[in-house]
Amino acid sequence: MASDSAATALARRPARSAGPAATRAVILDAARARFATDGFAGSTIRKIAADAGVDASLVMQYFGSKDELFARVMDLGPNTMSRVASAFEGPDESLGERVTRAFLEVWDGDPQVSEPLRALLRAAIGNAQATVHLRELIQKRVIDDLSPRLRESGDMTTRIEIACSLLVGIIVGRQLVEIEALTRLDRDELVAYIAPSIQAILGVRH
Repeated sequence: MASDSAATALARRPARSAGPAATRAVILDAARARFATDGFAGSTIRKIAADAGVDASLVMQYFGSKDELFARVMDLGPNTMSRVASAFEGPDESLGERVTRAFLEVWDGDPQVSEPLRALLRAAIGNAQATVHLRELIQKRVIDDLSPRLRESGDMTTRIEIACSLLVGIIVGRQLVEIEALTRLDRDELVAYIAPSIQAILGVRH
């Protein structure tokens, strides 16, 4: 019987009749999973090619370099973090809960979104390009998308940036460092613990 890794590679292997678009999609899926697991430094073109069931030269032919492949995996689209920005709209008394829940749902939810984000998070620890990408993702897709009413309200932008930084730290502890309390609790339990702090940082009362 084939091992799990071999079975995965076979499942991902594009059919001989598959066209370039299908093969690219298989490679991107394999790269997304590999980057999420091993980060940027630990992922190699050879490993990604093996996961996809193609030759490494084909990966290079389609994407040119590991940097370019990583950039394509990180091309998350404008709506990736939109639910976090949307969470700022609504009653003040539940703001901390909404923002915390939206943030956790983005990073813990649909693998098509969460795996690239985890890959970006792992890579950002030791890769300057990924660090910039992560910072821009939060800045442009969360803070800059907020209504002017929020961004121009006193020091609210500073408060939002601090809240996002705290939530990124929670994600690091939960998904990378795997702190026991963070991995043991389900999403609702985490929200219950974290939301009051986010509510306090954002400067609104229950």
